[in-house]
Amino acid sequence: MSRDTASSELRPPLVGARAAYAAFAAFAGFGIFWGAWGAALPALRTQAGVNDGQLGTALLFIGLGALPSMAFTGRAVDRFGLRVAAWLLSALAGAGLLITAGAHGLRTLIIGMLVVGAASGAADVAINALAGRAEHATAKPLLTRSHGLFSVGVVVASLSTGALLGAGLPLLAAFVVVAALMLALAAAALLTSTSLEIPAHDGDAGCRVDAPESDREVPEGPAGFGAATPRGPLRLKGLLRRINRISPLIVVGLVAALAYAIENAHQSWGAVMLTDVFSASPQLAAAAPATFAATAALARLSLARFSRSHPTAMLVSGGVLATAGSAVLAAAPSGPVALAGLVLAALGTATLFPTLLSRSLRGTDPAQHGRATSTVAATAYLGFLLGPAYVGLLAETSGLRGAMFGVAALGSVFILTAAPTSARATNRS
Repeated sequence: MSRDTASSELRPPLVGARAAYAAFAAFAGFGIFWGAWGAALPALRTQAGVNDGQLGTALLFIGLGALPSMAFTGRAVDRFGLRVAAWLLSALAGAGLLITAGAHGLRTLIIGMLVVGAASGAADVAINALAGRAEHATAKPLLTRSHGLFSVGVVVASLSTGALLGAGLPLLAAFVVVAALMLALAAAALLTSTSLEIPAHDGDAGCRVDAPESDREVPEGPAGFGAATPRGPLRLKGLLRRINRISPLIVVGLVAALAYAIENAHQSWGAVMLTDVFSASPQLAAAAPATFAATAALARLSLARFSRSHPTAMLVSGGVLATAGSAVLAAAPSGPVALAGLVLAALGTATLFPTLLSRSLRGTDPAQHGRATSTVAATAYLGFLLGPAYVGLLAETSGLRGAMFGVAALGSVFILTAAPTSARATNRS
């Protein structure tokens, strides 16, 4: 029996467009949180009574909380089913309420950042696994489209939260509104994800699956009843097979880390560069992250079908656009040209991670999608964390223009490595 035939037997019956609704609702809720978060940071800084340096230190704890939860969430998804995504999205809404209600001082702010990071990292993996399962079941580019809904949520929530806070609404009250919207979307994801669950077999609940035979421990017994082969070699053989399965995914995650590093470098430093290099007004500088997010949303929604039908072309052309945009930004003679470079970079990076993840999951048993998503996403997140720091270190010695040329260099490495790496992950045994 071929892999495609075997996988198709695991596909559950679909109920119209319900398979897409679950992923779209989850990603929209995730985007709403992070859009509101970005707009609320100045108010959170004021409430906590910290300076910019202390806020920057506290923000590092989001990554420290996210990475461990991202590494282990996939197993929970594979064990308990896709409903975990709705639970974790609800937990993220609660984390937002917790930090906005209790962050008074640096210590409580750091604790809140750790909780937000852990909830966000776990939710990130779970909703990507949900979208990956939906894409597998429908053969439609739902991963990229879901990421597009995330970007839409970021833009809308950022503008709306800014307006609410500007009108005098307390920070906690604004996040009560955010949490209510997230809980409604989490409920929608929970109700519509049932059509994607893998049916239980042999009395197992949810989508729990037995470990591959090579990974099972063989109990010791009397001679002639399976005890002839020592347990040590069997365990070593199982370990080597597990490494063989996950190593291509780790390599994909490292390539995806390049994409995330480029993306977050522009999101984090675009406004700073417009201000410091081009003496842009606050209004023009604020347009940088908004323009980047809006362009990413447009690219993900309009180009999604190509991420599945022509993944290699999408990866290479995206890398070329990201590299070109970074170079344009680095060499720009004026603020408007710099914004044009940001648009090019956003067009390039927008579909890179979802395309890489989508292609990797094609070579994965659907019952293992959670663990595969954890491997790729947690590794890729390193680039998201290190990208802004990479720019900052380069800027110390080469200035912001030189730093952006350094970002373009990352794009060149991505172009050379993305297509062969993702192909290997897709075709692994």
